[in-house]
Amino acid sequence: MKRGLTLTPFSLVAPSGMWFGAGRKGVAVHSLAYLLASLILPRSFTKIFTEVSGVKSMFDVLVADKLAAEGIAMLKAQTDVKVTIKEKWEKGEMAAELGKYDGVIIRSGVKITAEDLAKPGKLKAIARAGVGVDNVDVAAATKAGVLVMNTPDANTITTAEHTITMMMALSRKVTVADASLRSGAWDRNKFMGTQLAGKTLGVIGFGRIGKAVAKRALGLELKVVAHDPFFFAETALDGQVKMVKSIDDLLPLCDYITVHVPGGDTKGLINAERIAKCKKGVRFINCARGGIIDEAALAAAIKSGQVAGAAIDVYEPEPPPKDLEILTLGDKVVVTPHLGASTTEAQTAASTDVVAGLLTYLRGEGLVGAVNAGGVEVNLNPQEKAYADLAQRMGTILAAIVENGFDSITLRTNGELPKRITNTLQRMAVMALLKPFLTDSLNVVNAFHMAESRGIAVRSETMGQAYQRAIQHSIELEITEKTSGETKTHTVIGTVFADNAPRIMAIKGYWMDMVAAGPMVLIVNQDKPGVIGIVGTTCGKLGVNIADMTLSRKGNKALMVLKLDSPISTEALEALRREPHLEVVKTVMLPPL
Repeated sequence: MKRGLTLTPFSLVAPSGMWFGAGRKGVAVHSLAYLLASLILPRSFTKIFTEVSGVKSMFDVLVADKLAAEGIAMLKAQTDVKVTIKEKWEKGEMAAELGKYDGVIIRSGVKITAEDLAKPGKLKAIARAGVGVDNVDVAAATKAGVLVMNTPDANTITTAEHTITMMMALSRKVTVADASLRSGAWDRNKFMGTQLAGKTLGVIGFGRIGKAVAKRALGLELKVVAHDPFFFAETALDGQVKMVKSIDDLLPLCDYITVHVPGGDTKGLINAERIAKCKKGVRFINCARGGIIDEAALAAAIKSGQVAGAAIDVYEPEPPPKDLEILTLGDKVVVTPHLGASTTEAQTAASTDVVAGLLTYLRGEGLVGAVNAGGVEVNLNPQEKAYADLAQRMGTILAAIVENGFDSITLRTNGELPKRITNTLQRMAVMALLKPFLTDSLNVVNAFHMAESRGIAVRSETMGQAYQRAIQHSIELEITEKTSGETKTHTVIGTVFADNAPRIMAIKGYWMDMVAAGPMVLIVNQDKPGVIGIVGTTCGKLGVNIADMTLSRKGNKALMVLKLDSPISTEALEALRREPHLEVVKTVMLPPL
């Protein structure tokens, strides 16, 4: 099957009533308000749509799980939010209801499946009060263009404290000693414990919770070593934590090992093979996600004596089966029923954080805790917003140029400013490139997925040195078009000057300096005397007023960009295309400044 995007004409009536469409010689039309309204931010990336429409949005929010009273009160206090609360769901109900709401808030008690998201309606976000999103089909949400967000900070301290609590309870056999005393026994010698001070704790995953655990362990005079694939320094926490390059390097160093990594791909991260690499008598703590430590392998290692004990708060599945072997190992194991986030303070923080994050997103004011829009920045300063706007305009120009289809999109950056928002620029460009040719819902959440599902590779690179010297703080957008075995590349280079106006510096190797705004006609013509006159005369006869003309020459060809007062008529467009010296005539409608 041929991969890449094949362009076919279609038309789409937008809410504003504008016509959008593109064909081989069609018109690629975009309204900035409409484009921005369909981004990840429902009321636009830069609030332009809200300001133009003058309409204040009301948001329908569904609380689909038990949420702390503080979060409910916060929601109900908003004048632009209509709240619906439904905590219990029958099978199939969720699929029928989700599309009626702009946002839905859940905890761990509700599952949202691909079937539930098959018809997303107006749903824009699923907000999880807590960290884990195992109960959401994130891939399906991404495909549907629905943001999945969580509250990663709310549970940090509580989970770190529970980890330390579990480690101490395991070391001092607190739970079994408590049970023994309550049964009437008094047996001090039976419950000989292990001192923590001077021991080595290994922390796998050095994010927020991992760091919080390490800080508390240092306060207990443990030595701490850690591993995180995205932490590149040799030490952390002012040199108090030694960072190692791999999990296998960490394992033999530790008396205690705690894991703080997400679920999913990390299932079975600590398996029988890795347990065998540990120091004999090691103890494990898992307050992260069930299944990260292979429970069967852990139970076998405890029975063999390789592992002295384990403290487990999470399981795969939950609740665990009653005959789970790890639950039968007596004083060598401390277990709790997923209590890592179960404090009054954490539940309150999670509920208010999730409401604040969802409302910030729905109102177009920023993005906090995004799970499936990694790397995208939406809280941009004015200059960064100008580059995001530029990337969209460049994508719109290339969408008008391409003839047959493309199978790769490459964004190259030059300078620190565009480089730091590369992911956002890529998403904006991909949206603008795909928007004219797709009937599917498209926004910055699912832009990469839409490209990938059509065999279109999306890449980012650093701009070549020659361009770096010529244009500071610039971006280059390139697409690769395939036609009957021949590969063509089309490029646009742009930058933003002090006035924040989007400037096009080159199109397909034709250098220029043009502000990209308004209705335009792009003409590739033979570089011969009289061609400009032909264009001017044709436009004049048919009532087309040329506001500005940009010319660039390369070899025996030239590129002419006409900026018009109003969109060119079909009659005038066809008249230009009939002129023998005009080889390519394309139109593009860009937003005004």
